[in-house]
Amino acid sequence: MAKTSPAGTQTAPGEQHLHRAIGLPGLTMINIGGIIGSGWLLGALTAAKVAGGGSLISWILGASVLAVLALVHAELGSTYPVSGGTARFPFLTFGALGGFTGGWMSWLYNVTVAPIEAEASLSYLDSHFTGLHFINSSGLLTGRGILAGVGFLLVFVVINAMGVRWLSDTNAASVIWKVFIPVLTIVALVSTRFHGSNFTAGGGFAPFGFHGIFAALPLGVIFAEAGFEMCIQVGGEAKNPQKNIPRAIILSLIICTLVYLLLEVTFVGALNPAQLLHGWANPIGGVQNFGPYATLATAAGLGWLTTLLLIDAVISPAGAGLVYIGTSSRLSYALGRNGYFPPAISRISKRGVPFTSIIISFVAGMLFFLPFPSWGGLVELATSALVFMYALAPLALGGLRRVDPDRHRPYRLPAAGVLSPLAFIFANLLVYFAGFSTVFWLEALVVLGFIAFAIYQGRLPAARRTVIDPRAALSVLPWLAGLLILSWLGRYNGSPPRVFGVTLLATNHLPNWWDLAAIAAFSLVIYYWAVHSTLSQQRVSAAVEQVETEASVELDESLV
Repeated sequence: MAKTSPAGTQTAPGEQHLHRAIGLPGLTMINIGGIIGSGWLLGALTAAKVAGGGSLISWILGASVLAVLALVHAELGSTYPVSGGTARFPFLTFGALGGFTGGWMSWLYNVTVAPIEAEASLSYLDSHFTGLHFINSSGLLTGRGILAGVGFLLVFVVINAMGVRWLSDTNAASVIWKVFIPVLTIVALVSTRFHGSNFTAGGGFAPFGFHGIFAALPLGVIFAEAGFEMCIQVGGEAKNPQKNIPRAIILSLIICTLVYLLLEVTFVGALNPAQLLHGWANPIGGVQNFGPYATLATAAGLGWLTTLLLIDAVISPAGAGLVYIGTSSRLSYALGRNGYFPPAISRISKRGVPFTSIIISFVAGMLFFLPFPSWGGLVELATSALVFMYALAPLALGGLRRVDPDRHRPYRLPAAGVLSPLAFIFANLLVYFAGFSTVFWLEALVVLGFIAFAIYQGRLPAARRTVIDPRAALSVLPWLAGLLILSWLGRYNGSPPRVFGVTLLATNHLPNWWDLAAIAAFSLVIYYWAVHSTLSQQRVSAAVEQVETEASVELDESLV
């Protein structure tokens, strides 16, 4: 006999749904687990090489930008708590096309993080134990390294497949370690090896000016500090999500920002001043890009800390990879629930997890090892996909505030009329700082996603196709095209990858600071265009009701 949910929706006997099993500690731990990964091991060196002592400003600036975006997500996540939230909010506001853009961007970012973290572990270990032969002389994964990376992904899949409580409990155990080791590193290095003069060495506090400070953001800073939305992606499995999601976002962001800022202070202060006499190009002499903290610990005579850091080189990235396999599977689950792809990918196992989506994330992660067999090759691409994903949230908030104004909002973004468009400007600036090449290849992947979506929809009978409202999402294509053009005209290149034998570079036509003004003005035009061209109030109400019904069914099943 069918059961009826509190919302009046019937569910078939035996149909499985997500379980609401994660409280505030678990949600906060999932966020911290997503934020603290390979970024803490590698981000300080990368930022210092392009910004010098001014890298401290990069971390503060990055945290400030993410804080504004996090508060936008806090309102959306508490008001519309459902799994795969970053893929669902644009759907509620702009319909199928806008929702697919957000969902595809979200999935691209999340599915690349697990292989990024696996590559970080393998590269870090190989730099100290060269007999492993995981990395070749060009810094790329060998065949043995790819097999080892696949082994990492398999472990992530097994834990995720066991159920959301396994994911939450396993992640909580790794997070305790992942916070303890960075804090221990800070205390040990500051107390034994700290040179305050390093912050003004190599050409002054900010030897490359604000250009260097901004350039550091997509080169590891934003990648390291991001992850506050992890608890939103499992919102359909959260206890009391209206209160616990905003709290988890704010708590995790405060904790991790303090840790990362102190790590950068520790790293710069622990450098040998002699290495900075000629600049910041090689602040740790002779060391590869991996293992900077272990090298500093060895130089300080802290062999025990070096050992712990090598162990952490496996645990921290692996813990983040574990979380991102889980969240990427929730995003593909959401893409199926929204009708973008076959509903089979949204099937829930008897353990209450989207098992088919977990397998899809595993296969996609394996494929990324082939064209991007290095940590640096994926980070800028993943960061830009992440920021595109974040950028859709302010648009969704502005639209939903306009057409769904009477809904109860457990958390309300203060001064939303100012902070929401400001958040959109910040997100677009972060994309611009990544450089033309990164924006080009990311948008090429977006086009591939649109093609796959069109092929699937074209094979369906007309009655089953996703209804697309072109007007509601009309701003999406000019937004993507405009950012690509401005990036091409701009001044930032990041670390441009060589793809198919071609390296794409910005043309440097926009003068300094005028380029930022152009991005800001363009962002405001797109923001107000998007907010005032959402779905009709009736269509938005119907979409919200669908989400609420789903959440009610999930809650009902979790109580059985």
